[in-house]
Amino acid sequence: MAQSGKGRVELWEDFYGVEIPIAGTADIEMLNDFKVGGEGFEDGTVGILARDTDGLSGVVTVNSGATDNDCTAIMTATMFDVGLMGTIVMEVRSRFVDLDAKACFIGFSDAVTDDMQLVDILDYSAATTVTLTASDLVGFWYCSELTDDEDWHGVYNGGTTTGQTATGSIDLGADAIAGEFQVLRLELDPNGTARWYVNGALKQTTVGAVSTSVDLAAVVAIAANTGEEAVIEPDYILVRANRDWTV
Repeated sequence: MAQSGKGRVELWEDFYGVEIPIAGTADIEMLNDFKVGGEGFEDGTVGILARDTDGLSGVVTVNSGATDNDCTAIMTATMFDVGLMGTIVMEVRSRFVDLDAKACFIGFSDAVTDDMQLVDILDYSAATTVTLTASDLVGFWYCSELTDDEDWHGVYNGGTTTGQTATGSIDLGADAIAGEFQVLRLELDPNGTARWYVNGALKQTTVGAVSTSVDLAAVVAIAANTGEEAVIEPDYILVRANRDWTV
């Protein structure tokens, strides 16, 4: 039901100096409109630190923790329904320091929790297939363990179209490049159609990619594949949706 007033939900983090210092061991910390958690974040060596050099427009360093599968996630509450709130947009500008020993998911899932591991959403142990652990997910996927280990992939599960698990079928043909920023944009229509953009170029469109009724959370998550700590450096995170006016 349409209402007057603020009919749009917009979450925006531009990292203008906000930090979560290393040495804390809390399950979660607040980061303005978002919260930060994950199995790795509980480690006293993990935090979110503003860059003092090479950080124009506001850039932070997010590290995963140095234990295999450890994860640090910038996330929302479970608050988005595609059918009621679409078109939903998520846009992230970020870069990797390097492309080694890491996995990254940027998107939406119903398996986002304060103490999550990335394997709660996707299991990335195989070289040419992805195990869609979560019943509902849609987003960008990078993993150094894959055969095509430099490419972003467009993953999805839970809609009317069966989620693809062969990496060759969801390869977006867009390489992650160490040290270079990329703008990743995901659009979710009310009918469940999803679109993936990299640096403004449409890379994949999938009808029925996502459920139109399951509640989802937005997440930017980085995880270690080995004992080597994984790092991502976001410049901004934007999430937009229509407000649900259901009575």
